[in-house]
Amino acid sequence: MDSKFPGKVLPYIFLLPTIIVCGMFIYYPAAMTFRASMYQSLFFGAREKFVGFQNFTRLFTSPDYLRSLRITIFFAILVVAIGLSLSFMIAVLLNRKLRAAKALRISLVWPYALSPAVAGTIWLFLFNPHSGLVNYFLDTVANIKPDWFSNPKLALTMLVVTAVWNNFGYNLVFFLAGLQNISDSFVEAAEVDGAGFWVQLRHIIIPLISPTTFFLLVININYAFFDTVGMVDVMTKGGPANATNLLIYQLYKDGFQNFNSGLAAAQSLILFLFVVGLTLVQFRTTGRMVHYGG
Repeated sequence: MDSKFPGKVLPYIFLLPTIIVCGMFIYYPAAMTFRASMYQSLFFGAREKFVGFQNFTRLFTSPDYLRSLRITIFFAILVVAIGLSLSFMIAVLLNRKLRAAKALRISLVWPYALSPAVAGTIWLFLFNPHSGLVNYFLDTVANIKPDWFSNPKLALTMLVVTAVWNNFGYNLVFFLAGLQNISDSFVEAAEVDGAGFWVQLRHIIIPLISPTTFFLLVININYAFFDTVGMVDVMTKGGPANATNLLIYQLYKDGFQNFNSGLAAAQSLILFLFVVGLTLVQFRTTGRMVHYGG
């Protein structure tokens, strides 16, 4: 039986709290960010000068900013690809009947409870060239003790490992939930037909879990672009030689260290529009391969 509101005003009354909250914390800050990107300001707007689109022109003609963009894209690709692949494989293993499955799930999920800054602090000690466990293990196995903080490639590798570890628990929870929602009848029918594990994985499990995979793909891209500023600040501060200077960290430096809020606002808009555009492309391409229902 269809229910209707007695008047046209009542639905807007119910929506009013949401509209107020979104207006205060989303739409108004977004409008102010766009306004700030049009000004050259010193010390959080103490002095402002209207410059139009000069902040955007300055960014797109800056070799350092374009290099930071390339590094961020490469970093995001590694974090998303390694993070999703690894968490999916572990989720498939944990979804099987194991004696210590519950204990393993808890131990693997808990890193997500840590903030990126705390995760960075933990791995900062682990990657310490002189007393870290990573170099101790490498020295024992291969007789090498690399300096993770002075080599640009190793520093970026260190950040990728930390980011994947920090977000691993989040991916694992959703993959496990998706796997447990797959009806046993599909797997049993495949086993009756003689399909092995890899055939089941390719033709049954992966297609049925595609909505979860697509959701995590979008979330992980946003995580790689937006949620790693604390990690970079604790571990490398964008170095060495700006090899780990991600876009979000450059935004942080310009806004809160150099006090150039106009340039920082322009960077935030560019980063936001870039991620939104990338997400729309995913919906147009990857989203078509998602199978809902079973």
